[in-house]
Amino acid sequence: MGIHRLLHYDRRDLRGDLLAGVTVTAYLIPQVMAYSTLAGLAPQTGLWIIVVSMVVYAIVGTSRVLSVGPESTTALLTAAVLAPLAWGDTARYATLAAILALLVGGYALLAWVFRLGFIGDLLSKPVLTGYMAGVAIIMIASQLTKVTGVETAGDSFLAIARSFVGNIGDGVSWITLAIGLGVAVLLLVFTPRFPKAPVPLIVMLGATVAVAVFGLADRGALTVGDFDAGLPTVGFPSLTSADLSLLLLPALGIFVVGYADNILTARVFAARHGDRVHNNGEFLAMGAANLGSAAVSGFPVSSSASRTVIADSTGARTQLYSIVSAVLVVASVLAFSSLIAMFPLAALGGLVVYAAIRLIDLNEFRRLLHFRRREFLLAVFALVAVLAFDILYGVIAAVALSVIELLTRVARPHAAVLGQPDGVAGWHDIDDYPQARQTPGLVVFRYDSPLFFANAENFIEAARAAADTATTPARWLLINMEGVTEVDITGLDALEEVRGHCERHGIVLALVRVKSELLQELQRHGVAGRIGGERIYPTLPTAVAAFTQWAQANPTTPSD
Repeated sequence: MGIHRLLHYDRRDLRGDLLAGVTVTAYLIPQVMAYSTLAGLAPQTGLWIIVVSMVVYAIVGTSRVLSVGPESTTALLTAAVLAPLAWGDTARYATLAAILALLVGGYALLAWVFRLGFIGDLLSKPVLTGYMAGVAIIMIASQLTKVTGVETAGDSFLAIARSFVGNIGDGVSWITLAIGLGVAVLLLVFTPRFPKAPVPLIVMLGATVAVAVFGLADRGALTVGDFDAGLPTVGFPSLTSADLSLLLLPALGIFVVGYADNILTARVFAARHGDRVHNNGEFLAMGAANLGSAAVSGFPVSSSASRTVIADSTGARTQLYSIVSAVLVVASVLAFSSLIAMFPLAALGGLVVYAAIRLIDLNEFRRLLHFRRREFLLAVFALVAVLAFDILYGVIAAVALSVIELLTRVARPHAAVLGQPDGVAGWHDIDDYPQARQTPGLVVFRYDSPLFFANAENFIEAARAAADTATTPARWLLINMEGVTEVDITGLDALEEVRGHCERHGIVLALVRVKSELLQELQRHGVAGRIGGERIYPTLPTAVAAFTQWAQANPTTPSD
């Protein structure tokens, strides 16, 4: 948790955290103002939301560099939900936005209480890789107006792309394009060469100075402009049953999108630094940040990939950078509103483009392709799904495909008949060791998967085939259960069917290496009693010795 890192702070991280805090502040002030407007609220609302969100996450969050606060997806969803309900009524709109944040925070805290963090484990590395590439492309598309001057509309990648192509004939602002692309190119060239220098901050300040010195604002270079930064009203909104009935379901959707953003982005950056984030802990952090946003009349918040990239690239090591940034935001709002007004929007767009490019990991795509084509295609599908269906539905589609791909593997797992190879200790797959010795009459069978509904039929077929196609007539079928770590009732019914098949053919069914938890499941089901406790063995040597003793007491006859 963030508070633990702050209390045990390593002073060697101070330079990086201070630099990251300053740089992120220069970027986020106009960004969160824009997101607040996008959500349908006053621009200054976003400034107070980001202050509260960053401080709360710095204390409660589990990621070292994740930036939490207003972001485009939840802002768009907020506007989509509230516009039909209160458009034109500023006070009611602001109240409903705060209630929406309160409900999202409540959902997150409920998920934390019930420890639903395992949901994040469904997001595989290919899904993460494709997701981040898709988000990066959406980020670039969202900045097209800022860096080209061409008007765009829509809240999805496809809609923005269509409107850009349709409006490009109206003309490109070459000054805007030069500023935006110039900033992106300078960052791409110099940041890798001078990793310890505050390149993003220097480039941003340089662009601001250039606009002021050469009077580029009079030639079409847009700036943030003046704004009114009054202090926020602190306190939670009052809830009514009517408002709850309108917002409960939309808030659940926003919660799902926000958590997907949080955990996916946090895990990507944690992996880059050999760190870890806690899925369940992120529910608590997300809940607390949204409650904080509701307390300052804000709207639902999540994580920002672009701000996180900037923080990471400028040396952030802990969430102290968020606290530094929060302090600087407050100071800037109260004392430097005229400087904020001079920030060129095209330069900010170029900074986002640079950050987005860094999110596209082409090396990881190549690694997936070389490792397994199926995993590469899963990453590509996640990328395409995010672009085609937007972030929430794209992630859901990619996760669904990931689960289906997993089920196809566990539905047809590896199964083996075991033998004893000369010169190799233990029992091994006879496909790997064709000369392995097998005890006549004893078939040792291993199934390398949990036994459940998806592979129950496959288990029956594999076990029957092992007994029916043995090189010598099977008298015992000894199932090695070490790979069966979990069962459901369908899987246990399959084991009972195998037992019945063995009984009908005069074959003794025995089990070996059954874990204690699994044995309890077998006993509750009843199949353990029908197999017989005396036919369940702790180790292979004891099971083989028992078969040898039994075979001596039950010799075969010519008729057999």
